[in-house]
Amino acid sequence: MTRLYHGSNVSIEQIDLSRSKRGKDFGQGFYLNANPEQAMEMAARTTRFLNDGTPTLSCFEFDEDEATKKGLNIKIFPGYSKEWAEFVVMNRKNNSDVPAHPYDIVIGPIADDTVGVQIRRFIMGYLSASTLVEELRFKSDHAVQYFFGTPQAVNFLKRIEL
Repeated sequence: MTRLYHGSNVSIEQIDLSRSKRGKDFGQGFYLNANPEQAMEMAARTTRFLNDGTPTLSCFEFDEDEATKKGLNIKIFPGYSKEWAEFVVMNRKNNSDVPAHPYDIVIGPIADDTVGVQIRRFIMGYLSASTLVEELRFKSDHAVQYFFGTPQAVNFLKRIEL
């Protein structure tokens, strides 16, 4: 069992994928972090951005082995790589309701949210893939995010009290 945290401006009692935003690192879905401090940083950032609510952590347990046994399609990026960077660009460019990939769950590094300019430069051919990987690297400690993009995936998250 892995304990995961979602940082937001409100407590999440029920996960509603329809509220998820497009153009995120791994697509439109529900994101969590295994590091409660990093999740709380996201909660503070979200609260500041929306100018509403209170930074709040919601905690969930996830059994990756069980999800794999039940046939969920899980993609794991063990670290920053060209494949990871291209995957992030593909998802950030996707502005439709149709997922850009077939995965129920994606686990991998967080991209630095301040690098939109570098992504545009890569798309336009002005930046190499290896340079993009470095530009997208999260600037603080290595941060891993968990993406749950389908109702089947969300069913493997069990809400627990902190």
